[in-house]
Amino acid sequence: MKQILFILISVMNAAIAQQPLSISTDKTTSLIFPFPIKYVDRGTRDILVQPVKEDERILLVKAASKQFAETNLSVVTGDGNVYEFTVNYTPQPSVLVLHLPPNKKATISAYANAILNNPPRRISKVEHGAVIAKLSGIYIKDEVIYYQLEIHNHSPLDFDIDLLKFFITDKKKSKRSSVQENELVPLYVAGNRSKVKAYNFSVVVVALDKFTIPDAKFLGIQLMEKNGGRHFNLKVYNRQILRARMLPELN
Repeated sequence: MKQILFILISVMNAAIAQQPLSISTDKTTSLIFPFPIKYVDRGTRDILVQPVKEDERILLVKAASKQFAETNLSVVTGDGNVYEFTVNYTPQPSVLVLHLPPNKKATISAYANAILNNPPRRISKVEHGAVIAKLSGIYIKDEVIYYQLEIHNHSPLDFDIDLLKFFITDKKKSKRSSVQENELVPLYVAGNRSKVKAYNFSVVVVALDKFTIPDAKFLGIQLMEKNGGRHFNLKVYNRQILRARMLPELN
């Protein structure tokens, strides 16, 4: 878990859209972020900033001079998010307390990319044509489940990935009734999902909305080779999902 935290702090791969911020010399504006502040960059010295020791999520902002030229302010938070502000002077700011929302997509991205480096645990494994496909980790945070996959290519031929599909389907297939298959759309996919070089391996992390599975069904993970015959079908059951590891808070 320490490794996850270290990587999460260092990932800065997403930003919330730039938004306007009006400040003055006579009044202080409070910016309240969803995660602790890790770094602040001022466009010019016309902006004064001060963090709050009692709460690392709050940044106090004030103007150092009147009628300064438009500038910017960038704030990086503990979830790897970058908040961008276009800053202007106004004598009477209409907003003095600004609550910044979390960027869900950026947070999911930070977790998924951190999990790429987690030590594997073998949950499910299939081997075909000197290629091994493994489900090596299941993690959960809030309403999102992360599936860590490993693809090991022990052959002299590259393994080109044509399809990576997650779906819920019936355990038993009746001849009289059609099989109900519900494909799941990923919220985010981290890692190399296009090619696994010869004698190499790749790790992929797929983020999905949280769910559980009825006893009569299972989660299928289908991996297919492009222009080839090395195809894989991994099965994940509800009992395995319920043993998902909890991820720590971003801080």
